[in-house]
Amino acid sequence: MPLKNLPPDARPREKLLARGPSALSDTELLALLLRTGLAGKGVLQLAQELLDTFGGIAGLLHTGVDDLRRVKGLGGPAKRAELAAVVELARRALAQQLEEREIFSAPDAVEHYLHLHLAALPHEVFAVLFLDARNRLLAMEELFRGTLTQASVYPREVVLRALHHHAAAVVLAHNHPSGSTEPSRADEALTQTLKAALALVDVRVVDHIIVCRGASFSMARHGLV
Repeated sequence: MPLKNLPPDARPREKLLARGPSALSDTELLALLLRTGLAGKGVLQLAQELLDTFGGIAGLLHTGVDDLRRVKGLGGPAKRAELAAVVELARRALAQQLEEREIFSAPDAVEHYLHLHLAALPHEVFAVLFLDARNRLLAMEELFRGTLTQASVYPREVVLRALHHHAAAVVLAHNHPSGSTEPSRADEALTQTLKAALALVDVRVVDHIIVCRGASFSMARHGLV
């Protein structure tokens, strides 16, 4: 049903202005962002299809721009760009939180931040969060990219980037496009290799976090760092 055919108090925009954004469902909020549907498919139906396809709001936020082409009605650049902008705003909001307080005080924010950056990628990426002496975020860098199954990581490069940022500590991170967050023996060995290399320049490894769509694994939490 077109939005104009809904009662005024049931239309997402009017409902938001009258009752606040928390009164809207995920479908209604997304419909507001999309604005229009397709011939034969209203914007609410299109919004619900997006949520069903990608596993809700969390899944949609972890979706790459190219993945959105799979949904009819998002083939044009305008809607894809708007959704990508929302995801980027979420990333920057989380990054600001991490820049202003200790990572230890916001472990969930760290994992959400990494999810937004890495979880939707079709290839494996190894990234590093560089922290200051108060465990606040200085920078994040994607240092190495690999295939769907492995990435080549060079400890010397990680050490050089840590020195470049004058980092006191780091959080290591990579994604598993396969969908499992379980660390391999190679992941555990790499963590120990990087820990030893960084210790030579007095940089601590706080954690190594593995992410995939909808899940994450903290090696520190499981005693592997």
